[in-house]
Amino acid sequence: MDLPTASFDVDAHAARMASDGYTQLDNLLDDAALARVREALAPHLGGHRGRNAFEGFATERVYTLVARGKVFEELTEDARILALLDRFLLPGYLLTASQAIAIQPGEAAQGLHYDDSFYRLPRPRPAVSLSVIVAIDPFTDQNGATDILPGSHLWSDAEVAAFARDPNAASRLEPVVMPAGSAIVFQGHMLHRGGANRSSAPRLALTNQYCQPWARTQENFYLGVPREQVRAMTPRLQSLLGYDIWPSFMGHVTASHPAKALEDGWIPPVARASQPR
Repeated sequence: MDLPTASFDVDAHAARMASDGYTQLDNLLDDAALARVREALAPHLGGHRGRNAFEGFATERVYTLVARGKVFEELTEDARILALLDRFLLPGYLLTASQAIAIQPGEAAQGLHYDDSFYRLPRPRPAVSLSVIVAIDPFTDQNGATDILPGSHLWSDAEVAAFARDPNAASRLEPVVMPAGSAIVFQGHMLHRGGANRSSAPRLALTNQYCQPWARTQENFYLGVPREQVRAMTPRLQSLLGYDIWPSFMGHVTASHPAKALEDGWIPPVARASQPR
């Protein structure tokens, strides 16, 4: 266990997440890791902008980030993050989304939302997913720092709707100001948004989201990440991508464990049955 993990106070962070809905992890990435992130992301930035106001017309997004460099694999299964997730999600939880977000100058504030809203379960309730946002550039109150509403993870549907109708709602949001390399981890039903970038430079961040093992994931990693690439990943990361079973048999492949699909020479049972003998 490395020193940052050994000194990580998971109890204190989990308590803050339970009460406030989020916690901040300082120095999650050091300068060397930040440099590796920028190097790995460089080929993928500079092109695609959002297709709607939610994605951000002046925002670049790089999806399926977990498959775009070893540094992103390492971040996805960082022991400190997983220790926190273990407190709120059932064993066998999944990676549901993995992306980089570069908010460009002039971008407007994103619409207020919560990340697990597509799981149509009535509030108040436990979170179905948890989110991690890592600052690659420093987050300031001018450059698009994430705006959050602490405590809103405890609200009912009626309270969320009432807040959305409040003309002064934005004044109650708090920008997450933090240095590069720090991160926030928050419950998927806490209200938040990407802030407006009123600065003259982009604001780059990474975000991973993780969901309960019984929930459908946002990104279909079976199709998005080549099987040959998954085979080279750690067993823990393979499990996060869905190559595991939620007891007793959710996720099976024709009555077999999905990890068998990563073995050399594996052919889907349906295809094997149709081959000439």
